[in-house]
Amino acid sequence: MTVTSHRQFLYALNPLAKVAGFAPAMVLLVFVRDLATPAAFLLLAYGILLVGARTTVRLLALLLIALPVGMIAVGVGFSVWVDASLVSGTPPLVRLGGWTLFAGALEIGFATALRLGAIVALALIGGLTTTGPDLVRASVQQLRVPYRIGYTALAAFRFVPRFGHELAVIRAAHRVRGHHGGRGPFARLARGWGYIVPLLAGAIRHAERVALAMDARAFGAHPTRTERHFVPFRTRDVVFTVASLAASALIFFLLFPWQLS
Repeated sequence: MTVTSHRQFLYALNPLAKVAGFAPAMVLLVFVRDLATPAAFLLLAYGILLVGARTTVRLLALLLIALPVGMIAVGVGFSVWVDASLVSGTPPLVRLGGWTLFAGALEIGFATALRLGAIVALALIGGLTTTGPDLVRASVQQLRVPYRIGYTALAAFRFVPRFGHELAVIRAAHRVRGHHGGRGPFARLARGWGYIVPLLAGAIRHAERVALAMDARAFGAHPTRTERHFVPFRTRDVVFTVASLAASALIFFLLFPWQLS
């Protein structure tokens, strides 16, 4: 794990610390129905990401455009589908013929949107600052996950970029041979169907190479495996986990409407 700045502390943390710190809050947010609690977690996640992660165009676009737009769309969508009889006692906001949008429906819809947005934002703390290999190594070393399972899953996960590369090569080969196939949805479907057989053949070849490489390294022959890269669980990981759990507990204690639960 590489740290480019002292401010970007998330990259130096153990992946399990970032998961354990907010996993309980993500589970409890599923059962929250108010607006303040998920909004507080959303602001907390934004603050941690903007301070502890690299401030890139992709990160800013995700946090400031994609996630807010998604929450607005979800909030409006859920507001429309709320049963009007459940919120008929709240003030009406919009009337279209026989349909009425009540304030209670809007509150329920945006409470759901905030809840989903907070869960996604908390997941991004570990997702944007953790690599797959480090997560597997930490799971094997700290959680004692059998390395046969961890590294097999990692090898399978790495098939995805390999398929993307092979698909780009197949498309380039088809263009070189003049197999454009026209335009429109049916032409695209026909071209996609023509990619299936070459992709399957490439997948089989790649799987055979991976199997031979794993056999050559005696993968699975012994109950334990010597690690080349260690992902230790340091004091700072304990501090981050405890601080995250404490902040989550404080938010729930101060903002969650316990009298309504």
